[in-house]
Amino acid sequence: MSIVQTPIEPLIPSRTPLDRLVPRKYQTLAVGIALFLILVFVRYVANVPDLTSGNLFNAAIVLMLPIMLAGLGGLWSERTGVVNIGLEGMMIMGTWFGAWAGWHWGPWAGALGGAVGGGLFGLVHAVATVTFGIDQVVSGVAINIMALGGIARFLSAVAYKDPSTGGSATQSPQVNVNGIGTFDVPFIANWMGALERKKIPVISDIAGPIHGLTSEVNWLTLIALLLVPLTWFILWRTKLGLRMRSVGENPAAAESLGVGVYRMKYIGVITSGMLAGFGGAVLVLESAGIYREGQTAGRGFIGLAAMIFGNWRPAGVLGAAGLFGYADTLRLRNPDSPHGLILFIAILLGIAAIYLLFRRRWFPAAAVGVLSLLAFISYLTTKQVRPEFLSFTPHIVTLLVLAFAAQRLRPPAADGKPYRRGQQI
Repeated sequence: MSIVQTPIEPLIPSRTPLDRLVPRKYQTLAVGIALFLILVFVRYVANVPDLTSGNLFNAAIVLMLPIMLAGLGGLWSERTGVVNIGLEGMMIMGTWFGAWAGWHWGPWAGALGGAVGGGLFGLVHAVATVTFGIDQVVSGVAINIMALGGIARFLSAVAYKDPSTGGSATQSPQVNVNGIGTFDVPFIANWMGALERKKIPVISDIAGPIHGLTSEVNWLTLIALLLVPLTWFILWRTKLGLRMRSVGENPAAAESLGVGVYRMKYIGVITSGMLAGFGGAVLVLESAGIYREGQTAGRGFIGLAAMIFGNWRPAGVLGAAGLFGYADTLRLRNPDSPHGLILFIAILLGIAAIYLLFRRRWFPAAAVGVLSLLAFISYLTTKQVRPEFLSFTPHIVTLLVLAFAAQRLRPPAADGKPYRRGQQI
């Protein structure tokens, strides 16, 4: 009796036209360069000088940081298999504790207080989901409701009941943030600033963002940005990170190898809360100098979207948060820019349609092509666009990524799945 063996096909991912044009390890860099060149093109065609100005990028990095920190927090939690919808509530508590501690002991204590406040709510989420097995989404929503609906207001009413403090049930006293300080990156900031002032086409447009990102850098900004490579190093280059990611992929298999699954989940969720809380403190200490009710304005949820957009990777979270922060800054600083952004979106949609044609995805390509044509016609036929349109730009780009690049997005295999000790593989 002969046995017919079916050949096993190697598990090699299929190559796309983009893979044949640019190796995968350089694609992120190539896409970033391409987007910037399109931005420079739009800056001259639509006559919107602020698109590449150093001042805009300097302000954008401040608005980006809370979103980025919330996204990093979500990454730490979900890499251990726990969905953290409660990032918004943890960020709210970070703003409150950051302002309260900063008012009493200065801005550095405020930064630490914000991280501790968010970490406490991360501990609550860990106890509920890991120890007691409560549904992770329900627990996160409950944390958001508690933080937004009563805890912060109750704490404010107790802490600032004396009118002489300048606080109230909805806001804190003014926090002195002068102790943090700023710095310029030696040589680079001055050199790039001089190049930007020369107004040389393209060259000054390249120098502008570099000047904005290297001048008057707040020390809290530097610490927050360093958390991106630190997160990558811990999760992808240490034994602790390997154990945490293994818990997020297959907790039963990890437990069979002696990994403390509950302990790894606790570390991930508490760290998640601390990062979100630190993001709330940064929002107080760098942007407003005061805590106000509703101050986070959904940035925790946007951070969650940035984490998905960034494919559960630290660098991806940084890029996605940068997109949200840039669009938000452009809306606040230059109300006339939405008209130019229509052209930018039209070009992006056109490129996406061409890419889908190469992939032979005919119906999505036609749909995106029609949207690109409509956006281009809108650019040609209108002169003024409501500034509120710009606030939707990052959301539109995120939806495009989720819709047409979903095959490249890979969450941890056990993300959101409940686990009990001793569970079979």
